[in-house]
Amino acid sequence: MVRINDKGVNVAVLGATGQVGMVMRRVLDERDFPVKDLRFLASARSAGQTISWRGHDVVVEDVATADLSGIDIAIFSAGGGTSKQWAPKFAEAGAYVIDNSSQWRMHDNVPLVVAEVNPDDLDDVPDRIIANPNCTTMAIMPVMKPLADAFGLKRLIVSSYQAVSGAGRAGVEQLMNEAKAAIEQGADKLVFGGDAVEFPAPSKIVRTIAFNEVPMIGDIVDDGSEETDEEQKLRNESRKILHLPELKASCTCVRVGVFTSHGMSVNAEFEQDVTPDQARAVLADAPAVELVDIPTAQLAAGKTPSFVGRIRQDQAVDGKKGLAFFVTNDNLRKGAALNAVELAELVAKKHFADQLA
Repeated sequence: MVRINDKGVNVAVLGATGQVGMVMRRVLDERDFPVKDLRFLASARSAGQTISWRGHDVVVEDVATADLSGIDIAIFSAGGGTSKQWAPKFAEAGAYVIDNSSQWRMHDNVPLVVAEVNPDDLDDVPDRIIANPNCTTMAIMPVMKPLADAFGLKRLIVSSYQAVSGAGRAGVEQLMNEAKAAIEQGADKLVFGGDAVEFPAPSKIVRTIAFNEVPMIGDIVDDGSEETDEEQKLRNESRKILHLPELKASCTCVRVGVFTSHGMSVNAEFEQDVTPDQARAVLADAPAVELVDIPTAQLAAGKTPSFVGRIRQDQAVDGKKGLAFFVTNDNLRKGAALNAVELAELVAKKHFADQLA
């Protein structure tokens, strides 16, 4: 534990040495989060490292042996199994836990929150655990919420184009190694045949990802639907966040050879007529949304908003009740770390206001 300021809240980051954990540390600094005491925790493998934060050296603690008392807010980015084991223990010790895994998202007593979309759901946190949505859900919720409020959302069809960083460091390394091998052998040979280049065996993503697209993220759900759990997350999480339990939604999740930022092709059907100009007028004032002509992964990487563009009438929907558009968002920043820190800010204001005064 390191004292940062005399006032504020006591913060712990579990998974502080991981890919998202690194971004979380950066975002806490960038947003001038009111940290009083700061702790970094991880598995025994990473424990003992020293990480500098705002000029203070913080030694990473082994969560298995750490004293969990005195923590006000714990931000988790350590996987579902770790969260299942440790979130209740942190909560029992008095902390509000903000979890970045899928472990708690659909639990009835756990709010699932996008900071700009449903912050009032944080007013009551009965189990002291709060869930961060999946990165694809996160990206489109700031866009869908104002449109749903204005025109009544009826159906949502999304095809995602997800970056390899969503698969962690191993996904990034797979793309780097495969791209290097292809370039060394002459990547232009792939114009004439997919087997013209000898790629390394896939190490994380189930098929070669360099210069490719792989329509398989997650595991096939054992319910006869043939969907993956990644695809079902979008439907189920959107229903919970938007408070639309009967929303019809379908998603096809595709991994693409991009390092960071997910893209989503969206077809949305509404209860009321809506034109592209009306949608742009609504989205122009929406928080965490930026209108652009052509939203791309490179445009979004390292930035905060959900970029939305290519807004047009959906020609497959009768009348003017459908829109088609494209959204990009940095899956490591807003898609994980930033929203978690924003939720921590909201929790601090709602539940620790006296410590901030």
